[in-house]
Amino acid sequence: MDRYTTLIQPQQLAPHLADPRWAVFDCRFDLADPGAGRRAYLAGHVPGAQYAHLDDDLAGPITQTSGRHPLPDPRAFAERLGRWGVGNDSQVVVYDGATGGIAARLWWMLRWLGHRDVAVLDGGFAAWQRAQLPVETETRARPAARFSGSPRDAAWIGSADLAECLARQDIALVDARASDRFAGRNETIDPVAGHVPGARNHPFATNLDADNRFLPALELHRRWSATLGGAPAAQA
Repeated sequence: MDRYTTLIQPQQLAPHLADPRWAVFDCRFDLADPGAGRRAYLAGHVPGAQYAHLDDDLAGPITQTSGRHPLPDPRAFAERLGRWGVGNDSQVVVYDGATGGIAARLWWMLRWLGHRDVAVLDGGFAAWQRAQLPVETETRARPAARFSGSPRDAAWIGSADLAECLARQDIALVDARASDRFAGRNETIDPVAGHVPGARNHPFATNLDADNRFLPALELHRRWSATLGGAPAAQA
């Protein structure tokens, strides 16, 4: 079986919808309206897809020292994956409305636990619809599975350690938000406008073409090289 670990096209996913080894997740979400993604899912989604809510499923409890979406307890998240029917041999596909920014959260979390066979649907649900592929409104649960994973501590960094790295100038911090929010203008989500001192801005949309599909690898390399300014990618 072919394995997908980064991106997958709608035409590549379509033949596998009935394959029990494949698990599809709809991650549509609107930060300004947390219920919008679930409503959109119920109105129509990729057949067999389950809904993963950013606040409820892909984040842990907010505390006085956490950010807006802290990581969940890894053991609890692994158990949730098992209840969703994801096993260690599952091919997982994640998508959101179009850009992949929310779906990438689940993509990264699976890789955080060591699961590499997970891919983002390029262009999201909008690309699926443009391809005139089937859509359903039925909600179907998959049989439970056993998922075991070990979190990679090197995959994340706390704010205190980040501050030390920035002071030593041995890390390149990239802020993927839109340029106006990075500059402290038009901030409607976070209580404090602006950005972490020393961060570089590379808006997520910079990675995408007019149809919200990822640009070719060579073009992405060129743009990211400009953002990093010669810093090694492993340092970002």
